[in-house]
Amino acid sequence: MHEFSIAMSIIEVAEKEALAVEAVSISSLILDIGTMSGIEYYALDTALEMAVKDTMLEKSIITVNKIQASAKCSDCDHTFIIESITDACPECGSFFSDVISGNELKIKSITVEDNTK
Repeated sequence: MHEFSIAMSIIEVAEKEALAVEAVSISSLILDIGTMSGIEYYALDTALEMAVKDTMLEKSIITVNKIQASAKCSDCDHTFIIESITDACPECGSFFSDVISGNELKIKSITVEDNTK
């Protein structure tokens, strides 16, 4: 399950950023994950649930924004939703397109708590 190593990397990055501003905990974390990123959402949720124990994220609210994959046709410039890299353009039938969203795996925002509370 590669989602556990991804969860650990997310936690590592989030904690590093929180420590850089001298935070004591992370109250929320928002992730953007594309539908073609290769991530199984349920497996990542489960991995994060286990991995946050005894970390700055233990009590945080983690939100995952699912970014629908889309592509732009190289022949007719039509933008369309895709489920697979091999999907044809629904306008002209061309198989030549550029993926413009859906491969994301990024931390969109981190909300931290400092020790002044």
